[in-house]
Amino acid sequence: MATIYLVACASKKRPEPAPAQILYDSSLFNKSAELARLRGDRWYILSAKHGLLSPSQVMEPYDETLNEMAKSERLRWAEGVLTHLLTVTKYQDTVVFLAGKRYREFIAPELRTRGYSVKVPLEGMRIGEQLSWLNKAIARAQPEV
Repeated sequence: MATIYLVACASKKRPEPAPAQILYDSSLFNKSAELARLRGDRWYILSAKHGLLSPSQVMEPYDETLNEMAKSERLRWAEGVLTHLLTVTKYQDTVVFLAGKRYREFIAPELRTRGYSVKVPLEGMRIGEQLSWLNKAIARAQPEV
């Protein structure tokens, strides 16, 4: 059983192509990615344009968000993410979403019905609360020197 972290993309991006793990350039993304690296067995990025991305996958900057998509488009996006996610995980895995509601609304329920344990530790928190929670979780996850 593995713990898989799913981190939402960010609207702020570097201006040139880069591996996805450094393309997105926001405090929330960077803290979420750091926690995913420290605590997860594997982690992926939920890209509004490209679906499920490996952190090392090189991407061009883009300007697309799930918040501006119609429900039917978000559903189609989620189906693609779910199809890909099922190829890189097992039903006994725990999936941790570090992502907003739009990124998990159709994926999390499907994973649960398939036997996955799904966690959403940032649910209901505002951005400042999320950053505070992430900072504390990162500090607890750091090995002592």
